[in-house]
Amino acid sequence: MAALPPVALYVHWPFCVTKCPYCDFNSHVRESVDQAAWRDALLADLAFEAARLPGRQLASIFFGGGTPSLMPPETVAAIIAAAQRHWPPTDDLEITLEANPSSVEAGRFAGFAAAGVNRLSLGVQALDDAALKLLGRPHDLAAALAALDVAQSTFGRVSFDLIYDRPGMTREAWAAELTRALGFGTTHLSLYQLTIEPGTRFAALFARGELLMPDEDTSADLFAITQEMMAAAGLPAYEISNHAAPGRESRHNLTYWRYGDYAGIGPGAHGRRAGVATLRRKKPEAWLAGVREAGHGMESETALTATERATEALVMGLRLAEGLDAARFAVRTGTALADAVDMAAAYRLADQGLLAVSDAGIRLTRAGWPLANAVLAQIAR
Repeated sequence: MAALPPVALYVHWPFCVTKCPYCDFNSHVRESVDQAAWRDALLADLAFEAARLPGRQLASIFFGGGTPSLMPPETVAAIIAAAQRHWPPTDDLEITLEANPSSVEAGRFAGFAAAGVNRLSLGVQALDDAALKLLGRPHDLAAALAALDVAQSTFGRVSFDLIYDRPGMTREAWAAELTRALGFGTTHLSLYQLTIEPGTRFAALFARGELLMPDEDTSADLFAITQEMMAAAGLPAYEISNHAAPGRESRHNLTYWRYGDYAGIGPGAHGRRAGVATLRRKKPEAWLAGVREAGHGMESETALTATERATEALVMGLRLAEGLDAARFAVRTGTALADAVDMAAAYRLADQGLLAVSDAGIRLTRAGWPLANAVLAQIAR
């Protein structure tokens, strides 16, 4: 019998210094955090999850949030060590931590590296002080560049995020900002178009007409500029918003997009294991109480139907440049790709130049990427 594929581990740290006005993630501001209690609870939640995924290797760990760079390096080290006791690591174990580029957090980078983190994802978000203020970021550009310099001298792999399609952004301004970003020499960039998420402060401002977003034509041009410049620089998109040099892709995120198994621990964390969707309690205090009472912070465990698994895999995999591999899709969902997709619609979209369809799989073309949601709506059964 073939060995089961490795698993990925996601660890959610829910705390932030401030709440950004565009953010709809499970993030919270608290005056104080009992670090010892949180470390013990995360370790207990991890043990509960590992017991339900036995006999696997560990391919990646991702500390997300929130702002996990607010965690003590000792907590990060304890979680990494425990995870490797539960699951033997692969030879190329990838351990990513998201960080805000403040001087305080940059001061912890050496401790994170000593703990085992070998990839840092830095939330720069903009290379312009006015834009950083608009986005509600707690750092300025000088702090961001200083933190990036420390990160690049500390970690073998560094990525940073930028948000574009911001209010008032022109094509020329974004091209200049992206040129500067490429000049820092990182081998991975996450480039996100700003979206107005329900329940955020930006949503309220937008509803009142106080936040004017670029029009559709400008947004489409900004996306096209991004794809063209990144490809020309040797960092093509491997996923709609993520760009990397060959071999420098986020292996952890590829597990999500290829619909592999991953354990999710911490408040609000999602997981997928052997066809079961897991969800942790969202509010930090409720999650912590759950761990104390039951040894885990689980909100729900739901067995997914074959149709649900196929739909999820389709939504995730279509975002990848490589698209959906038919053989992998069948193994991981229990459904043939041709049965999960309206093939007549797929061939029609292929004739329009939006999809590439073959016996090996289906993928969006570059022309199809900006229309991913519309394409998905047409081909999903």
